[in-house]
Order: sequence, then structure tokens, then C-alpha cells
Amino acid sequence: MKMNKKTLILGIGNILWADEGFGVRAVEHLNQHYQFSENVTLMDGGTQGIYLVQFVEQTDILVIFDAIDYGLDPGEMKLIEGDDVPKFMGAKKMSLHQTGFQEVLMMAEMLGRYPKHLLLIGVQPVQLEDFGGSLQNKTRQQIEPAITAALDWLKQFDIHATKRLTPLGKEHLLAGQEVNMSTYENDRPSTQLASRIGDDRVLHSKAFNIEYKPYPLEPEAVISCEVDHRGKY
Repeated sequence: MKMNKKTLILGIGNILWADEGFGVRAVEHLNQHYQFSENVTLMDGGTQGIYLVQFVEQTDILVIFDAIDYGLDPGEMKLIEGDDVPKFMGAKKMSLHQTGFQEVLMMAEMLGRYPKHLLLIGVQPVQLEDFGGSLQNKTRQQIEPAITAALDWLKQFDIHATKRLTPLGKEHLLAGQEVNMSTYENDRPSTQLASRIGDDRVLHSKAFNIEYKPYPLEPEAVISCEVDHRGKY
């Protein structure tokens, strides 16, 4: 029996930090090479976090591509389904977007509009501390297997993709042509011209002082804050 369920295929992550952009690059590649029926939406969720709840709450079937710190070998892929998805979205957070998306799922559940079916396709990152860097080879090689895993999983709901005869040009990419992978990689400045640990405009600017300076206290000064109020109210 054919199901006409609203389906969202979502890639999340930050392309500015190397393998952290796996999810975005995966959904970008999927959109470039495949097309679906109108009830299926492909989205570059980037690092929008809580702002994605308006889309998730309208969804019956949700597929998420993301870089996840499973504690596995670098580049290894793992699929998580159903109620276990939120646990892995926040188990070992690599960036704020994961906390945000965990909250998206919690809010959708609280509102009573939680997706009936969830699949998380996560890949263990190889490199994260590379500002402006692209995917490492091991991570990049998991894009097509991740897409195959998503398409195979969706078949049980009678959701099928058709391969495009001609891949979309960069002007039609989800995030826009400015950040397509080939431009992003080929136009990247050398390490001599651009910092790999942050934005040189901040790191080298006299307008900012990023030196760590703890607040000075008198030797006898004590700062305390009571945070455990169990049984008091």
C-alpha cells in the first residue's frame, strides 16, 4: 500500500570545520543526483538548531545526515533508528548544533508532533580542528554509502528516488553556489595566508583581546552559589 507521508531528509552540521560538514555535504550530493516526489523535502539545516522545529513537526518520516562522535574508528558509519536518535544527537557533542537539534526533537515531542519514523545516518569524523577545511577522504568516501543507506531505508515506506540524468549544476545547490564543495576546496587560501584555527580578523585584530585573564580575587574572598534545591520547595 502506497504511503504519502511527509518526509524530510535533513543534513546538519558546519561546513567551516572540516568533517563537521558531513551532513550538509551528504544531503547536497543527494539533491544534486536524485529527485523525489513532492511529499519529500531535502534540506540543508546547517547549524540552525532550534529553528528547524517548524519543519520537523510537520514531518512523518525524518532522515538525518550528520557527523557524530560515536567513539568509533574515524570515518566509520553507523545507523540509529527511532527512540535512540535523540540520545546520539547529544551523547558526545562536537558543536552547538547537536544540542540544538536534540532540543528540536524534544520540542516536537512536547507539542505532540513528533515524526513517526526517524533515521540518523552518522559518520565518525576524522578531522574537526581545521577552520575552512573540507571533508577528509575517509569521511568523503562515506557520502554515497550514506545516501544508499537512506534510500534503502525509505523503500519500506514506498518512497523511491529517481536518479537525475544530468546532475544539478552548482547554481541549483541547496545552500547556493558560493559554498559548493569544488569552489570551497579549490578557492581555499594556503595555510600561510589563512589561519586553520580561527578567523584571522579576530585572532590578529587589536580590537579583540582573547588572552585568558581570570578575574582577580582577594585571597580571603570566597564565591559560592547554591545550585541544589532538592526538597527545599
